[in-house]
Amino acid sequence: METDGTDGYVIEAAELRRSYTGGYEAVSGITFSVARGELFALLGTNGAGKTSTVELLEGLAAPSAGTVRVLGHDPYRERAAVRPRIGVMLQEGGFPSDLTVTETVRMWAGCTSGARPVPEALDLVGLGHRARVRVKQLSGGERRRLDLALALLGRPEVLFLDEPTTGLDAEGRRDTWELVRELRDTGTTVLLTTHYLEEAETLAERLAIMHEGRIVTTGTPAEVTASRPSRIRFVLPREVPAARLPLALCAAAEGQRIEIRTHDLQRSLGELLRWAEESGVRLEGLDARSASLEEAFLDIARSRTDAELEGAL
Repeated sequence: METDGTDGYVIEAAELRRSYTGGYEAVSGITFSVARGELFALLGTNGAGKTSTVELLEGLAAPSAGTVRVLGHDPYRERAAVRPRIGVMLQEGGFPSDLTVTETVRMWAGCTSGARPVPEALDLVGLGHRARVRVKQLSGGERRRLDLALALLGRPEVLFLDEPTTGLDAEGRRDTWELVRELRDTGTTVLLTTHYLEEAETLAERLAIMHEGRIVTTGTPAEVTASRPSRIRFVLPREVPAARLPLALCAAAEGQRIEIRTHDLQRSLGELLRWAEESGVRLEGLDARSASLEEAFLDIARSRTDAELEGAL
């Protein structure tokens, strides 16, 4: 029996597929779910199928196969039941350029059930001081803030954010992150797509990485990065050859620059530091860190591409 999203998952996709004219399949049987109040990031390389997937979730198109439910409803066939309860921030809003910011939000509010007051919506995204400015005079970052204000007008239960901080400066990006966290903390379910992997690592409770229409890995950011090796980097003195390093560390050398990849950072770093102390060697620029989401993402993309190339030979 379907629920209305009151408990459990508010976004559910099962064996979801989307094909285009000519036989190209952008989404190839993916399955995932998002719990109420969760912030879930959908990541992927260019052409991975993220946008095609999100359009299915938003009800902008019907799947070629499989099922999708948002708040317990089919977002395409039961659009009237879903649309008032979700907010959508597209990559580009396409606003009339001669309207002011206030006029734009007021026009949008006229089509939104239970819309916030216009000043409240603008203050949420830091655009209150630009209320009387024409849209064409806004910077790219300010237009993204306006996109977000419109997505939040109806106090959505589920919020879809497609590249929300593109064009924002560092301060604007951090402000948007804080707003998204506040929305999540008050119970809003957020599905985020972004090319800024730091953004996903900072905000997401769980994530999925897509490649060529399929989900290749899913989990918390910590779970995804834990499967990738940590690294230790340093520079040896000129008089110390890399061959003197303990064999157990399996170091890669480029001249005196050394990089060690390890799945046990504490043990490897301890062994390295003991060797340096006993040998009287100073390690310049020593840097040890766990894998980042960016490194895991690039490693996944690279390994999948290499495997496909080998399969084609």
